[in-house]
Amino acid sequence: MDWTEVAITVNADDIERAGDIAQMVVPYGIYIEDYTHLEEEAWEIAHIDLIDEDLLKKDRTKGIIHVYISPEENPAEAIAFLSERYNAEGIQHEITTADCVMEDWINNWKKYFKPMPVGKSLLIRPTWENDYNPGGRRVLHLEPGLAFGTGTHETTRLCMELIEDYLRPQMDVLDVGCGSGILSVAALIMGARSAVGVDIDELAVKTAKQNAELNGVSDRFTAIAGNLTDKVTGKYQMVVANIVADIIVELTKDIENYMYRDTIYIMSGIIDDREQDVRDALEGKFEIIDRREENGWVALAAQPHRQGPLKDADITAAFQFLF
Repeated sequence: MDWTEVAITVNADDIERAGDIAQMVVPYGIYIEDYTHLEEEAWEIAHIDLIDEDLLKKDRTKGIIHVYISPEENPAEAIAFLSERYNAEGIQHEITTADCVMEDWINNWKKYFKPMPVGKSLLIRPTWENDYNPGGRRVLHLEPGLAFGTGTHETTRLCMELIEDYLRPQMDVLDVGCGSGILSVAALIMGARSAVGVDIDELAVKTAKQNAELNGVSDRFTAIAGNLTDKVTGKYQMVVANIVADIIVELTKDIENYMYRDTIYIMSGIIDDREQDVRDALEGKFEIIDRREENGWVALAAQPHRQGPLKDADITAAFQFLF
């Protein structure tokens, strides 16, 4: 089976940011076509000023990022991830694929996605796999469709591990950038009272609702199509954001409006060399209580700094866990 080539065309001014996001999809590198400074770079690198006419005709206003996805990966998840992140960043883009027709890669990768244990107590079971042994674990039945979030990516697994360690019964959970809904459903399976999932991609919202139904938790799950917290109301004992560092920084500016004083704030999707940017955004507002890392990806858990007198909402939230 051939690898799938994903080509992302963006404005030249956005090529660096778009490339950083594309690098999150695969660990083995990307190829970027950027002809903005063709003449200068040809002289600096090769010390030549005679350039092929076809190259000179290339569009200097655009750049193309090439990502190559191996057969055992899920191209649909990668494309959903890229599109969602680019939309959130305001990066205009066009995504095309080659080497394998869509109908093939939507289904071919499934043969490699097997039931997978995550953390101490969960088993993610793709809906097309009927031969599996839970081994005493809670089973999360998953049909990712074309949305991001299968549990195979390090960022998702790290989030699920932190949710498992910090979730208490009857917590209300806010999942920002919910994708397939895997984190919301996992929290509900592990005892959360309710979960609200938000995603900018309406297809992801639809998929998240379907996965909640598959797992019998749809009565406790609300899915919202929106950008970050624009359409969110209320307060939550746990907030989860499995998105890129830049968006976490933006989200952190006012996320306290949706938190109690002891809310757990779980952040993932952070490349290790962007961790400090996230820490800087948390500085003075949150205390980091846990850190996980896998293959260059970082996940953090934090809580608001406890300053000032308790508010009525905080007291009410505390009593919910006592009675």
